[in-house]
Amino acid sequence: MRIFQTTFLIILFLLISCSENSKETHKYTNALRNESSPYLLQHAHNPVHWQPWNENILAKAKKENKLILFSIGYASCHWCHVMEKETFEDAEVAKFMNTHFINVKVDREEHPDIDKTYIKAVQLMTGNAGWPLNCITLSNGEPVWGGTYFTKENWMNSLKQIVKIHQENPEKTAEFAKAQTQRMKSLQTFAGNNENISNISTDSIIHTWKKELDFDAGGLQEAEKFPRPNKYNFLLRYATTNNNTALLQHINTTLKNIANRGLFDHLEGGFARYTTDKLWNIPHFEKMLYDNAQLISLFSYAYQTQQHETYKNTVYQTLNFVNKELTRDDGLWYASLNADSFNAKNKLEEGAYYTWKTTELQELIKEDFALFSEYYGINQIPKTEDGKHVLVKTMTDTAFARKHTKTLAVAQQKIAHWKTTLLQERKRRKAPETDTKILTAWNALMLKAYTDAYKVFGDETLKTKAINAAKTIKEKLITAEGKVLRSLENKEIKGYLEDYAFLIDAFLGVYQITFDTQWLNDANSLTQYTITHFYDAEKELFAFTEVTSGGLNFKEFDVEDGVMPSANSVMSHNLFKLSHYVGNEDFLSKSKNMLQRILPDAIEYPYLHANWLEHYLNLSEPYYEVVINGKNAIAKAKEIHQNYLPNSILCGSTTESTLPLLKNRYYEDKTYIYVCVNSACKLPTESVEKAISLMK
Repeated sequence: MRIFQTTFLIILFLLISCSENSKETHKYTNALRNESSPYLLQHAHNPVHWQPWNENILAKAKKENKLILFSIGYASCHWCHVMEKETFEDAEVAKFMNTHFINVKVDREEHPDIDKTYIKAVQLMTGNAGWPLNCITLSNGEPVWGGTYFTKENWMNSLKQIVKIHQENPEKTAEFAKAQTQRMKSLQTFAGNNENISNISTDSIIHTWKKELDFDAGGLQEAEKFPRPNKYNFLLRYATTNNNTALLQHINTTLKNIANRGLFDHLEGGFARYTTDKLWNIPHFEKMLYDNAQLISLFSYAYQTQQHETYKNTVYQTLNFVNKELTRDDGLWYASLNADSFNAKNKLEEGAYYTWKTTELQELIKEDFALFSEYYGINQIPKTEDGKHVLVKTMTDTAFARKHTKTLAVAQQKIAHWKTTLLQERKRRKAPETDTKILTAWNALMLKAYTDAYKVFGDETLKTKAINAAKTIKEKLITAEGKVLRSLENKEIKGYLEDYAFLIDAFLGVYQITFDTQWLNDANSLTQYTITHFYDAEKELFAFTEVTSGGLNFKEFDVEDGVMPSANSVMSHNLFKLSHYVGNEDFLSKSKNMLQRILPDAIEYPYLHANWLEHYLNLSEPYYEVVINGKNAIAKAKEIHQNYLPNSILCGSTTESTLPLLKNRYYEDKTYIYVCVNSACKLPTESVEKAISLMK
C-alpha cells in the first residue's frame, strides 16, 4: 500500500508540474484555443485577437464600429503557414490589427460558404484569388478590399491605407462595398435558355472547349496544372461514345502525365493538389482527400475504357495511400496531409518529406544511380526551389527494360528495389501533419470512389469497405432528425448543399452495388430535405446554405464545376436518377429546369460546367434503366458494372419489390434483365451479353 501511495504521489506531482509548464508555454492565446479545426488551432497562439466565424460577428463589428478582417485558409496550405510565421506572429502587426479590426480566422473547409463568397469578391477586385485569402469588409460583411499572400511590409502598408481611407471617408468605402456586392450578386443571376435541348450541338461545345486544352502536355492551357477530374469524366464519356480519337489521345496524354510525373507520389501513392509548372513535374505537395477520391473514380473508368495497366495500378496505389494515411479506425477519412514538413535542420519546408538531394540519391542508389536517374528524370527535370529532386517517371517499365536489354520482370524488380530503399529512408523523416477533420462532402466523394472502383474491378474488398463506410457515415454524420453535419468534430456547423448533394450521390452508388433499398430510401429522404431547406423556386436552383441560415447577407449558388463538381450540378444528377428510381415527376422537372438555367453559360464556358454537360448528355441521349430481378441479381449486376455504361442506372432485387421499376417483374426460378428507357422495357433476357447489346 505504501508503494502504491508513493507512486500515486509521484504521478500526481508530475501531472501538476506538466499542467503548470503547459500554462507557461505560450506567450499569447486567443479565442481559437477551443476550436477543433487544426487550421484554427495553428493560429490559437498568435498575438492577433483571432475569433472563429459565427453569426454574431457582424453584430459585434457593428457595435464596436469596426471593419471585419477575414483571413481564410486551410491546414495543409503552405503559404498560409508562411504568412502566419512572417506576419500574424508579429506583435506590431497584431497590435494594429487588434486596434482597428474584428479579426476572423476561417477554415475554408469548415465554412466553404464564407470562402466562396469572399474568393469571388477578391477575384472581382484583383483579378485572381487563392489561399491564404484575406478580405476586409464593412460590419455588414460587404467587401472593401482583399488579396492573398502578403509580406509583413505589404500587409501593414495595405491595412494602414484602408484604415485611413475609411476613417477619412466612410461613405466612400460604403459606396465601394455596395458596388462590389452588387457585382457579386449579378454573377448569381441565371437567365436560362428555353431552347430544346436536342437542338444544341455537343460537337460545337467540344469545339469551343478544345481551344482551352493543352494537346502537348495534357490538361488545360495554364501555367499551373490541376487534375480537374470532373472535366475528364465528361470528356472521357464524350470521346468514348463518339469514338473521337483525337480527344481520346488528349485524355490519355493527360492521365498518363498525371499518373507518371510529379503530381503522383511514386513511393507511397496518392496525388498532390496541383503542380506549379505546366508539365506536371513539380507539385504543391499537400494531398487532399477530395482530389484523391475523384481521381480514383476517374482512373477506374479510364481503365475500363482504355485498358491501360498504368491506370489500374494508379487506382490501387492511391487506394493503398488513402487506406494507410487518411483512414481512421472507424473507416471514415481525414481531410488532408500538409504540404510542409520538418527538414533535416528541423525547420518547416515545403515538400521536405518528399524531395531528395542529389547526394542523398547517390548514396542510397549507389551503382544503379545512372539507371535510376534516367528512369526518374533526375538530370532532365528542374529541381524545386530548395534545389531538390522530385521523382518523375519519364518512361514506361517496358521501354526502360527494352532500352537496357533486360526482361520486364528484371527491370521491375530493380525499380521495386529502388522504391523500397528510398521509402525506408523517407520513413526516417518527420512525416507531414494530418488534418484530421472528418468532412461529410469529402467522405462522400471517397465513398463514391470505392463504389466506382468496385464497379470496374469487381474487387469484393472494395465493396465491403464501401458498405462499412456508408454505415459509419450514416451513423455519425447524419443526425436523428435526418440532418447532415458538415464536420464530425464541430457539430454546430450545419451541412451545406455539397454535403447533401455528394452524400446522396454516394448513397445511390452504394445502392447500385448492393440493391439494398435502405440506401435508396436514404438518398430519397435527403433529397426531400434538401428541396425543403435549400431550394430557391425563383432561381430554380439550390442555395449553398439553408434558406433559414443566418450570417452573411449574401445567398451563394454553387454552379461552376471547379476542382470538385458544383453542388447544384450534382443535385441535378441526383434528381434525375431518383426520378427514375422512385417515379417522381417533380424531381425530373426540377432536374431539367436546373440544366436549362445553366445551359447558356455551359455552352459559352464548357470547361467550367463539365458536370452539367454530362447531365445534358443524360437528357439528350437514350438513358437506360437496367432492371435485374431474381435470385442472381447481384451477380449479374456485377457483370454489367464491368462494362462502361455511363448513360444508365441499375435497379434490382433478389426478392419481390414494390419499387416502380421492379414491381411485378419477379420470377422465383429466373433472373431476368430488363433494358428500359423511361420505364418502357424491351423483352427481358437472362443473358448479360444480350442486355449489354441492347444498350449499344
